[in-house]
Amino acid sequence: MHADPVPPTPSLLVPQPLTTAAFAPYGTVLEAPETPGQSINAGNARRFDLVDDLQLNAAGGHALLALFRALPRSFPVPVRELERHVLGSQSFVPLGERRFVIVVAPAGPAPAATALRAFITNGQQGVTLHPGTWHHALLAVDGGDFIVLERAAEAVDCDLATLERALSLILHPQA
Repeated sequence: MHADPVPPTPSLLVPQPLTTAAFAPYGTVLEAPETPGQSINAGNARRFDLVDDLQLNAAGGHALLALFRALPRSFPVPVRELERHVLGSQSFVPLGERRFVIVVAPAGPAPAATALRAFITNGQQGVTLHPGTWHHALLAVDGGDFIVLERAAEAVDCDLATLERALSLILHPQA
């Protein structure tokens, strides 16, 4: 008599705080810099240029600004599928103070689960993903509205990949 094999439990994926240095291989962190910026509007505002080329015009593309209204996720969240946009960047910016988790993997062939990294924002940060960066759909910790800036064109630029084994995204490691 053979016992049914017990399926392996998913590995855990724990997000680290989002920092410019840690996120650099995947994109740009959007947040108010520590530099003074440029004075504009007769000194009534300061301007900070965050990303100088969003790379949204490839293959006849153009910029599309959208509003996503995200429900808060209940953690742990299974991570099984990733997407990428090879012809343009994609930016996620919370409206108001809203934390979210961004799960990413380097551009290139469909990633293995071991290549995934997760970052949690402080609620006042956004991100711009480099073209081709693999990422999970928006994972809102705090529900609400997010601005999404991405490339739009007649042909859809979205590749999907399913992981060979699911990961379980948790907010805090178990003690």
